[in-house]
Amino acid sequence: MVLGAIVSFVVALLVGGLGIYVSGRLVAGVDDYSHAVVTALLGALAWAIGSLIPLIGSVVALVAWVWVIKWRYPGGWKDAAIMGLVAWAAALVVIAVLDGLLGLDISAFGVPGA
Repeated sequence: MVLGAIVSFVVALLVGGLGIYVSGRLVAGVDDYSHAVVTALLGALAWAIGSLIPLIGSVVALVAWVWVIKWRYPGGWKDAAIMGLVAWAAALVVIAVLDGLLGLDISAFGVPGA
């Protein structure tokens, strides 16, 4: 049971990191997968903490997640928001491919909504 949870967490983190890696490469010109995985982990933590706020938690969580991207990659808020959108789309494509080819039901840790 614990091993399954750990494997699920690692796979989801790697998929989230891949989404951020793709967006970092396309938008910011940063080619570092390990940097993207750490960003996904920090972004997931920021999302979790921000979402605890009653009534406006989702908005705070989204802003916190984009702020993590802005903090970890070059560029301003606009670039970070674009990176977030690209990361989300890339993670959805990876999830769809993995689900279609392997029948895996996974998510992307560190990329909200994916």
